[in-house]
Order: sequence, then structure tokens, then C-alpha cells
Amino acid sequence: MSSIRLLRTFSAVAAEGSFAAAAARVALTQAAVGQQMRALESELRRPLFERQGKAVVLNEAGRALVPQVRRLLALYEQLLAPAAAAGGIAGTVNLGAVVSAVRPLLQATLALKARHAALELHVSAAKSIELIERVRSGELDAALVVREPGAARPELAWTPLYAEAMVLVAPRKLPEATPRSILEAQPFIRFDRTQHTGHLVERTLRRLRAKPQEFLELNALESIVELVRSGLGVTLVPLLRDARWQADPKLRVVELPQAEERRIALVQRRDSEKAAIIAAVVGQFQGKTTLAQ
Repeated sequence: MSSIRLLRTFSAVAAEGSFAAAAARVALTQAAVGQQMRALESELRRPLFERQGKAVVLNEAGRALVPQVRRLLALYEQLLAPAAAAGGIAGTVNLGAVVSAVRPLLQATLALKARHAALELHVSAAKSIELIERVRSGELDAALVVREPGAARPELAWTPLYAEAMVLVAPRKLPEATPRSILEAQPFIRFDRTQHTGHLVERTLRRLRAKPQEFLELNALESIVELVRSGLGVTLVPLLRDARWQADPKLRVVELPQAEERRIALVQRRDSEKAAIIAAVVGQFQGKTTLAQ
């Protein structure tokens, strides 16, 4: 179907940001991509791109078309999917997750895939802000993100999944002391203060009335804890759902009174065509069965 090919190429251009990058994604030459996009504009009877110097970018009409095209492609993929067994599910779902939630999401998707062979689940990782925008635009069907206060948008639906309390993580070899004393006596490795988790760190420090010895700032929770494990400092981080830090002989995890919590939720579009499959993913993630096995 020629129109489907045009829509696939258009979706690739929207995702990659240029004809050249889209060409590699859809196995065409850049000239062929340009020709297809001119054909699509002719078929839809409106321009979808504008030139900015040598670059070609989506105009307002093109940007508005992106979520509609992605939904049409998703429906077409469902039509092509082999018939599922009675009570089974089929189709392709693109999911996202913050890095710290990728492992449990992969475990859930693999378990679901094992029961539904006709189901295709793809997972990618990014920051919460980027993931939410990709869900809103239709590039992703759903994502596991850190839910921040005031992040509500009318077109998005949220499913709370779990909360992770902030804890102090220090080398086990350090002598026992109050959290405030440890934070002020040791080099402090901080999570990126521009992110929501970084805001939780700052609020926790204020609650403890601690003024740490600032040492390093990173945007990777597991990497921060590995540095602490090596004896290079201490940190405040959310206790990850699948973390094994408390059993690590080189780490001490100190629970904090009235700790701040990082809340993880699944976000999807309210008009999602794949709500049933996403509900099955959530059910698997939460240890429930939502569809026949």
C-alpha cells in the first residue's frame, strides 16, 4: 500500500528530525525520502514542511499530523499481526522508561511476551520529560516515568505504580553516626539537581538541616551508588524498587524519618488505541493477570 509507505517515511522523518537521518531508518536514499514527502503533501493537499536554511523541518500542519499518523500505523500493524490464540493479545507496543525502571519493565514485558507470542513489545530509556513528550506526540504508546507535582495534561492518563523512599547510602566501613553527621563529614555525590529526583535530594537535605561537602553531580543513580560502594563518598537517592543495596556488604543503607518519596507512574494517551495491551503490561508489572493466559 503506497500510502502506508509514505506514512512510515513521514513518521521516520518526524522521529529523526531530517530527511537524511530518516533515509537510513527506512532504507531509502535521501532523494527518495524527499520525493515521498512531496507525494504525501500532494495527496493531503497541504504543505507539511518548511525550509530553514538547508534544513527541512515540520511546519505546524506537519507537527499536528504526527500523532494521527502514528495511530494509523499502529492500527495497520495490528491488522498485519497473526491471529492470536483465544484469549490472547497481539500487536506492537512501544514503551519507554526512566533508566532505573528499565529492568523491572523488561521483566514484565518478557513475562507477558512468553504467554502471548503474537505480541511485540519494544522498550527504550530516556529522562522523564522526554518520555512524557514522546507519549504525548504518539511516538511511544506508554512510559514509566517519575511523576512530578503539576505534571498533569488533559490528553494524558496516569497509573500510579510504586513509590521509592529517599535513603542515605554510605560505605559500610564508615562508623555509625546520624545522617546529618555523615552527610557533613563525607564527600557528597549528588543526583542532577535540575531533575525532579534532584529536587527531592535538596528537600531531604533541608529537612535534615545538613550542609554536605559537595563533591560530584551525576544523572545516573546506579553509577552514583557504585561510586559510594567504592568508598568515594556518600549520597541521598531513592531506594530503587529492585535494588540489592541493603544486602551489599560494602554498602550501608540508612532509612530516613518522614522520607521524601519518588513516585513512579505509567503515562499513556487517553485516546490510546492500545489501552488493553498497556493494561496487560501494567497488570504483569504489578503481579496481576488482566488477560487470559
